[in-house]
Amino acid sequence: MGITLEQIDLLKKRARVSYKEAKEVLEKCDGDIVEALAYLEENKKIKPEKEAVCEGSLGQKLKRIVAKLNRTSLFITKDETIILNLPLVPALILTIISLPLVVVALILALVTGCRIRIKRKNGEDCYINEKIDAVADKLNALTSKVAEEIEKA
Repeated sequence: MGITLEQIDLLKKRARVSYKEAKEVLEKCDGDIVEALAYLEENKKIKPEKEAVCEGSLGQKLKRIVAKLNRTSLFITKDETIILNLPLVPALILTIISLPLVVVALILALVTGCRIRIKRKNGEDCYINEKIDAVADKLNALTSKVAEEIEKA
């Protein structure tokens, strides 16, 4: 049985191989497309679809990021009482939607002595207040130094 151009085209599209490779494999398999596909698969010569690989890897990365964010929560507490316990994904969405309101709420929470922390499910904590206090201390030291320099001048 002779190998037709239609068979070569079909194998080329299905296995994503070159015309030459498709023709050679079809000749080895006596024109049987199913056998040719099996042969190419056994020899790992079937190439993956480029678009599907890109979408899959991006989709997988996004899933991992969202899963990690869902295992992380934002806590705002005052005197050991939890005022807010919110997973990070909704907190980020809320921040994006209403940034000015969130900034005002966080400033109000800091001024009233609330403690803000981000906690992962594995127990790791990141205390936002400590970071803000460190920045405030450096800012106060810089302000004092500038004030001293102005007095000297």
